Amino acid sequence: MTTTQTPWGKATALEEVAIPQRNGDRRFSTVVQLLEAADGQELVRFSYSTGGAVRRGPVTLRDRDLERLREALTGAPRLRRALKRGAMTA
Repeated sequence: MTTTQTPWGKATALEEVAIPQRNGDRRFSTVVQLLEAADGQELVRFSYSTGGAVRRGPVTLRDRDLERLREALTGAPRLRRALKRGAMTA
């Protein structure tokens, strides 16, 4: 498993999905990860990747990208549950 640094300290990546995106000739992926902090707390991180380098910053998903995310989450049950736990209703 991969470890990564977060504002709350080191965390281990438990599950990850990547949604390929394109804008003209530019190709990149939005990455959604389920992380576990040293104290056992689960964290969800959104980032994007360009050519293998993971970057933080604004992540923008179009309707079709959200559908790809829903589909990708079928293979990441823990991440899917974490996102459902955090879902807010108006």
